[in-house]
Amino acid sequence: MNAQTIIDMFDLKPLPWEGGFYNETYRSNENIKKEILPKRYSSNRSFGSAIYYLLTADTKSLMHRIKSDEIFHFYLGDPVEMLQLFEDGTTKKIILGNDIANGENLQVLVNRGVWQGMQLIRGGKYALMGTTVFPGFEFEDFELGNRDDLINKYPGFTNNITKLTE
Repeated sequence: MNAQTIIDMFDLKPLPWEGGFYNETYRSNENIKKEILPKRYSSNRSFGSAIYYLLTADTKSLMHRIKSDEIFHFYLGDPVEMLQLFEDGTTKKIILGNDIANGENLQVLVNRGVWQGMQLIRGGKYALMGTTVFPGFEFEDFELGNRDDLINKYPGFTNNITKLTE
């Protein structure tokens, strides 16, 4: 198994702005009306959505945040290091992978509004994951992180932020 085989098998495409490869695998055919959603949403949302998401040695998930909670599911491949940056100035590094006996995580929650970015652990070739988002993801909910702003707020993570921003 290699990254190109997975890209071909699941018809993965480059994920705009963020990086990596994806294919939406589920979108609820039921919607929540804008009027009853929190004000952070500017239009109707599906009940939920899901994607396959692949990182390769040449890609990374740039620092970004979305308006909904997102759950990552690790399926196969090499471990991935995720950086989460919280509004209160705290941070968390998490390893997604299947070596659960050594603290790797099969599932990781990223709460709405939390900055997130990730890349393969050094030497990794690929990682196939999935995400589920509720209410469903829309590209208008995506905000790419600004390197200088993030470094100013989280100076202890300058190296990580630099690697995960452009």
